[in-house]
Amino acid sequence: MISRRDFLQASMAATALYGASSFGNWGKLAAQQALTQDKLLEFDTFGNVSLIHITDIHAQLKPIYFREPSINIGVGGNKGAVPHVTGADFRKLYGIDDGSHSAYALTYNDFSALAQGYGKMGGLDRVSTVINQIRADRPDALLLDGGDTWHGSYTCYQTQGQDMVNVMNALKPDAMTFHWEFTLGSDRVNEIVEGLPFAALGQNIFDAEWDEPTELFPPYKFFESGGVKIAVIGQAFPYMPIANPGWMFPEYTFGIRDERMQEMVDEVRAKGAELVVCLSHNGFDVDKQMAGIVTGIDVILSGHTHDALPEPVLVGETIIVASGSNGKFVSRVDLDVQNGRMMGFRHKLIPIFSDVIAPDNAITTLIDEQRAPYAEQLSEVIGKTADDTLLYRRGNFNGSWDDLICDALLSEREADIALSPGVRWGPSILPGQDITREDIWNVTSMTYPEAYRTEMTGEFLHVVLEDVADNLFNPDPYYQQGGDMVRTGGLGYRIDVTKPQGSRITEMTLLKTGELIDPAKTYQVAGWASVNQGTEGPPIWDVVESHIRKLGTVSLGENTSVTVDGV
Repeated sequence: MISRRDFLQASMAATALYGASSFGNWGKLAAQQALTQDKLLEFDTFGNVSLIHITDIHAQLKPIYFREPSINIGVGGNKGAVPHVTGADFRKLYGIDDGSHSAYALTYNDFSALAQGYGKMGGLDRVSTVINQIRADRPDALLLDGGDTWHGSYTCYQTQGQDMVNVMNALKPDAMTFHWEFTLGSDRVNEIVEGLPFAALGQNIFDAEWDEPTELFPPYKFFESGGVKIAVIGQAFPYMPIANPGWMFPEYTFGIRDERMQEMVDEVRAKGAELVVCLSHNGFDVDKQMAGIVTGIDVILSGHTHDALPEPVLVGETIIVASGSNGKFVSRVDLDVQNGRMMGFRHKLIPIFSDVIAPDNAITTLIDEQRAPYAEQLSEVIGKTADDTLLYRRGNFNGSWDDLICDALLSEREADIALSPGVRWGPSILPGQDITREDIWNVTSMTYPEAYRTEMTGEFLHVVLEDVADNLFNPDPYYQQGGDMVRTGGLGYRIDVTKPQGSRITEMTLLKTGELIDPAKTYQVAGWASVNQGTEGPPIWDVVESHIRKLGTVSLGENTSVTVDGV
C-alpha cells in the first residue's frame, strides 16, 4: 500500500510541483523533549516568497488552553480524509509520538495531563515574536489574516472589536477577510474597515440591493514580494446570513460564488499575477471542492473550521494550508515562483507554546492596555472545576463546556430541553482550575446572546436536529456551513450520518423520564444564539454565571446521550 507521504510526493511529481513540510523535524524535537524558541522557529528559507497565515483567533489576546476535537466526521468523498482524522489516527498519519509536544498541540488524548507539563498556547504577543522573526528572515513576507478575529471575548464585546483592531494593527497584516466580524453589525464593521491600514478583501461580498460587488471590500489586492507580482483574493464566509443573523448586516450578501472566483483568478492573471493566493474563510472541505473547480489558484489559506494540519493538502496544483485557531499556530509558507509558475514550496505549522516563545514586550504592553479597564471583571472567580472535569468545546456532538451551558439553561430557565449552538470557538479549562468571568465569556460572547425560553413540539425539535445535521453531514461540502452539531441538554437521540436529510435522527428521548419524544407533544425548550430578530431573554453569560455560582465546583460526567451510526 502506498504511504501518505509517498502519495503526496507522487502527486507533486505528477504536477511538477515540489513541496516540503518542516513538521517531521518538529516531531523529532518534540520526542526528544528539546523544544526551544530557536528550534520552534527554525526554518530553511526557500524560494523567493514567504506567506504568514493566521486565522480564527476569536479575540484571544492572551495564552490559553485549547483541546482539539476527539471526533471530526467526514462524509462522502471526505470520509477518513484530513482534517477528519483525530487522536491516535492523526498521530499515526503524521508520525507523532504519544505524549510529545506535537501530540499535545494537535490531538486530544491525555490533554489535561499534557497541559500540566507543556502549558498554555497562543497569545498575540508570542505570535508577534514569530511574525517578527519571519520578517527578519524575509522582510517582504506577507501576513494574511483569515478572519474570525474581532469576536469571542469579554473585551472584544465591550469595545465592539476595538481591542482586537488595535492589537492586530500593531502586527501589521497585509490583508484580511471576514466572518464573525459582521455580527458587530454592518455600521460598526463599515466604520472599522474604513480606517484599516491594510486590505479588507471579499470577492464574494456583494451589495444586497443591487447584487453587485461592494467598493468597501475589494475582491483582491496586488503585492510585490521577492520580485514576484502576487494577487491575494479574499473569500469571506459564504453562509453569513444563514449561520448568523442577517438582520445585523442587511445590505450585504455572500455565497461561495466560485464562478466569480474563477473570473477574479483570470482577471488577476491577465493583469500579470505570477502567484495567486486565496485568503479563505470557506472551511476546509469547501476549499477542497472549490480548488477542484476553480483553476489557477496556487495557494488557499483556509479558515473557519479551525483545522490545524502539519502539512498542506494538494488538490491539483493548489496547496491548501490550515493554520488552526485561537492563536495556537502560525503557518509559514515559502514558495519558489519562477516565470509565473509556482515551482515548489516549503511549509511549517509553528506551534505557539507560550512558555517557550518569548513575548514581544511592545505587544504585551498594548494587550494589557486594552484589558486594563476590565481587569476586575475579567479576573473575578465564579467557581472552579472538579479534579476530574475538563471543560472543552470541540467534537461533532458534545463538549463539556456546552454540557455545562445546557445544564445552566435547564436549571436557570426551568426547561425540559436545552439547545446550545455547535460553535467551535472557546478555550478549555483544566481540572481543578478556577473559572473566571473571562472564561465564561470566552465561550459565550456574541452580540445576540439572549437565552430564550419557548415551546416546541416534538415534531419541530426533530426538524431542528435534522436541519443542523444536514448542515454538518451533507455529502456535498457546498451545503455544509461549518460548526458542529447543536448540543442538547435533557434530550438524547440516535443519528446515522450516512442517511439522507430527514432520516438521520431517530430515537429522540426525554432524558428525565426516559420516554420517547412525542411529535405532537409540546416541550419547554431553552436555548441561546437565535438568529431571529427580537429574541428575548437574559444574556447567556449571566445564565451560566448564576448556575456556576450555585454549583461552586463544576463536576460533569461523561455525556452518552447521543448514539452515532455510520462512522
